[in-house]
Amino acid sequence: MSRARVPHQIAEIANAIIDPVLARRAGISTALLGSWDEIAGEDFADCTRPEKIAWPRREPGEPASGFQSGVLTVACEGARALFLSHAQGELIARINGFFGFPAVRQIRIVQKPVSQTTKHRRPPQPLRGDAAKRLNEMMDGIENEALRKAVERLGTAVLQPKRRR
Repeated sequence: MSRARVPHQIAEIANAIIDPVLARRAGISTALLGSWDEIAGEDFADCTRPEKIAWPRREPGEPASGFQSGVLTVACEGARALFLSHAQGELIARINGFFGFPAVRQIRIVQKPVSQTTKHRRPPQPLRGDAAKRLNEMMDGIENEALRKAVERLGTAVLQPKRRR
């Protein structure tokens, strides 16, 4: 009897491969990177990026049970670094809240360009004709307004006529 194969999300597989490398090289996880926009808030999400967490080294003979918080290095663009330095306390609290324990005690700010990895695409054109009717029929039973808008955005993007290149 053969076992049924359970599908896995690509993100789970990629995170399982990338997380150990990031942890070893930079002391951070893909969860922190993926949630950085929410952690940093709208004031700093577009101009900052976490780079690494430096954990203090243990001296030989020091008990292994005592945890010590690390120093998070954050890349920040230009003059916004000054504002970030004033908001360090709040950002440290948010980061530690994300981890659920006091992982970071200090932030080290490095001024350098922060490239945005995702480009914001313009929203798709509204559907017309049969495609619009079809989408409205699919959404008939949805009562939750937020869910309805999300399904409408998705359906509009999926049902767009294919563009020629």
